Amino acid sequence: MRTANFMVVAVTGAALLGLPAFAQGVKQTVVLMKVDPASLATGYRTSKVVGSTVTNEADETVGTIDDLIVTPGEKVPFAVLSVGGFLGMGTKLVVVPFNAIKVTDKHMMLPGATRDSLKALPEFKYAY
Repeated sequence: MRTANFMVVAVTGAALLGLPAFAQGVKQTVVLMKVDPASLATGYRTSKVVGSTVTNEADETVGTIDDLIVTPGEKVPFAVLSVGGFLGMGTKLVVVPFNAIKVTDKHMMLPGATRDSLKALPEFKYAY
């Protein structure tokens, strides 16, 4: 019985090794650029940005960063803000370019924003 099992495994392995390998997709090239790690160290990790409170110039809370999105065609990340509601109930998701948010000492400020102006933006829904 052992010999029969060994033969089946050996024949199956030999058959698989004899199959031609087909390339998948189109050949790609990667262009690398030099990045200064010291300058990156002054940046903000998305894990720390998501969940941050967003205020306006009057230091009124106008929303919370729910997520960050980078699209294939855009060079600017977008911030998904959770606005309105109470304790997560009745909130609305809206999107603003992340570069519209001024970040100072881990404080996120969206100049000119009010709760009402953000609630007036089109609602964002995740496509998953």
